[in-house]
Amino acid sequence: MNTRHITPDKDAIALLPPFERLGLDQITFITTEAGARKAQAALVAAPAWGFDTESKPTFKVGEASDGPHVLQLATPDHAWVFHLHDAACRAVAGELLATPGIPKAGFGLGDDRRRIVQKLGVDVAGLLELNTVFRERGYRKDMGVKGAVAVLFNQRFIKSKKAATSNWANVRMTEAQLIYAANDAWAAIRVYHALGLN
Repeated sequence: MNTRHITPDKDAIALLPPFERLGLDQITFITTEAGARKAQAALVAAPAWGFDTESKPTFKVGEASDGPHVLQLATPDHAWVFHLHDAACRAVAGELLATPGIPKAGFGLGDDRRRIVQKLGVDVAGLLELNTVFRERGYRKDMGVKGAVAVLFNQRFIKSKKAATSNWANVRMTEAQLIYAANDAWAAIRVYHALGLN
């Protein structure tokens, strides 16, 4: 028998205490091949990664995005935010995403996967859509990071709308952008471990 679980609604989530966030001291911003190689060495030692991307928003009808502009990968204690403007940095990011045997966990990844193939020319090996895991466990079809954090940690995941709709193509990123991007991937790896998937 398939058990259905109720996911807290927006109003219920708003009453929960905030979910902790990674600070800037636990986030590395990558813009060069050297930085990307250093990140790669640290990441391949981890059994799984939280994964997400950001693209510059499109506001005009028919305007196509040339994103992703930013790739985020996280372990339970650190996040790396790769800016994909540099070709050598993009190449290392592609190698990381094509690395077999390491699950890359996130939410709503269909669009991310399609854009990664277009931009980096690689498919993401071991992509794990966390919404699918929740659906298999009897939750509503689309959980999302906010719902997942509420269910598993009884806390509220805070997302800045201003950061979400900011210009991710800008090579110089703000602290708010870095924190937003890193914590999306970090929350995903926290959820992955809380689900007992490790």
